[in-house]
Amino acid sequence: MHHVLGLSSSLRLTSSQTIDFTIILVSALAPLRTDYYKTLAVDRGASDIQIKRAYRKLALKYHPDKNKGDQKAAGNFAEISNAYEVLSNKEKRRVYDQYGEDGVRQHDTRSGQGRHQHDIFSQFFGNNFGFDNEEADIRHGDDVVLDLELSLEDLYTGCSLKVGRDKGVHKPAKGKRKCRCMQRMVTRQVAPGMFQQYAKEECEECDNIKIVRGFEIITIDIEAGTPDGHEITLYDDGETLVDGDSGELRVRIRSANNTKRKRFGNDLHILYEIDLAEALAGFTHEFIHFDGHIIELQNTEVTMPGQILSIPSEGFPIYDVPNSRGDLVITFQVIFPEILSLSQKVKVKDILKK
Repeated sequence: MHHVLGLSSSLRLTSSQTIDFTIILVSALAPLRTDYYKTLAVDRGASDIQIKRAYRKLALKYHPDKNKGDQKAAGNFAEISNAYEVLSNKEKRRVYDQYGEDGVRQHDTRSGQGRHQHDIFSQFFGNNFGFDNEEADIRHGDDVVLDLELSLEDLYTGCSLKVGRDKGVHKPAKGKRKCRCMQRMVTRQVAPGMFQQYAKEECEECDNIKIVRGFEIITIDIEAGTPDGHEITLYDDGETLVDGDSGELRVRIRSANNTKRKRFGNDLHILYEIDLAEALAGFTHEFIHFDGHIIELQNTEVTMPGQILSIPSEGFPIYDVPNSRGDLVITFQVIFPEILSLSQKVKVKDILKK
């Protein structure tokens, strides 16, 4: 909580100090519009190393050169670059934690700081980067695959699921360890005019850590219309290594079809029951869809067993195509009475003969 000084408070400041105090006070009251920690998928207490790893992974994933023409990826790249610029700078991170995004913006205005997203990337990776080489140099933990079967209703409307899983987590341990080891080519003279080149390992010294098993709750967001077999990748949620990046958690979506409702692509197929009287004399029914809206089903003529009614744009939302849907395909199943009395049989025969 930020304390606000009243007008009657006795506080002696120079004019320049008064201006700075006022700016910070306004920022303290401003809402935190962007969660930089969430953008990089790290905790608020994340270390500098964890922040660097998170930025490396996301920057390589969303870089415009790797996603040509993808405006969504370009927007994600700008967001993670902005988040990394703030959280990788101790002073900016302190200002952000206290005053939010507006505080950082005013800090940059006063100090003249702030860099372009590609400048941040170049400083991190160098100007001559290669995605394949960069990824190959990083050790990764094992990937984990989770098959998730969802109801047709959840896939139609979209949902958020919480999944609990056992995974390795880092815990502090006694002592030091070698970390971030790299191979560097070294040349030495072995005789006049003769040189030998060899690889030398160079490492940093880090606090020791160990991996223990822990239970974690993961939130998985399912978008409306997610296709059957679609795979959602959660980076850094696979198995953990002491040195290196965690593997990926790959969630494969499956449709839980039943005997009366099935999904075929973007179309929803339903087996709909009516009785014999309705099949012969006509009917008007209200069909309640997954999201609660009502569709009127009506037929004033005879409905044959197996007759099909196709209703455009009432099927599943088409994934990644806004305002587009498949069709609702209804197959009518006529339920016959199991038994008729003698008088009923006579009446039916009389009616059908006419």
